[in-house]
Amino acid sequence: MVMTTNTNTTNATNANATNANTTNARDTMNTTTTVPARLDFAKSAPKVFRSLVGFDAAARDGLDPALVELIQIRASHLNHCAYCLHMHTNDARKAGESEDRLHMVPVWREARHFFTERERAALALTETVTRVADAGVPDDVYAEAAAHFDDQELAHVLALILTINTWNRVALATAKVAGTDERR
Repeated sequence: MVMTTNTNTTNATNANATNANTTNARDTMNTTTTVPARLDFAKSAPKVFRSLVGFDAAARDGLDPALVELIQIRASHLNHCAYCLHMHTNDARKAGESEDRLHMVPVWREARHFFTERERAALALTETVTRVADAGVPDDVYAEAAAHFDDQELAHVLALILTINTWNRVALATAKVAGTDERR
């Protein structure tokens, strides 16, 4: 399957610069880009997809919905997943999250006053688990998270971090386009 994209840009210049009636023309260029369409993960592996949806739902169980979205937003930032970032910032807004806090998620350490200690501990854990190959999960980061969450909550936070990282990888590998959330 192949997707074709047409892009129109204007590229015209008036050669007669002395002409008093010269108008500023737009640049025009016709290009066609052929991009192979990637598989629809949900249709191609429905059992796996349903399992991942179930894992995601189980991970969220008992967690504050605002915290869930902050974790998903931060991991999506780190993974450069525009599809998931768009989806979860919209979900956060619908759940009543403020624009100020949404804008501060990527720089939460510098904007500590926007987030509770518990949220900061979850964001730090999200970063280390998402970037686990860089330095593992440092004891101090884990201990801080463990100080703010009981064992069950911490297990759910970890599971949520695992699921969003998996979703990010599915979206990136299958070239999902931001703004095309099929859940609607």
